[in-house]
Amino acid sequence: MKAKEVRQLSEAELNNRLTELKTELFNLRFQLATGQLDNPSRIKSVRKDIARVKTIAKERELGIGKEV
Repeated sequence: MKAKEVRQLSEAELNNRLTELKTELFNLRFQLATGQLDNPSRIKSVRKDIARVKTIAKERELGIGKEV
């Protein structure tokens, strides 16, 4: 998910997306621990998506950043 796509989400959608990503990261870590994870690089991409969502949310909270 790119930053441009994240900026187009509403506040509620942003919070829902963050919850979904955190759940996915938990599941990926669980799969890694049990040896069932096929694509370990997915953990890195999910962590970056979480960071993007949190960054956009904080920018909106502070009233800074580039809005589309």
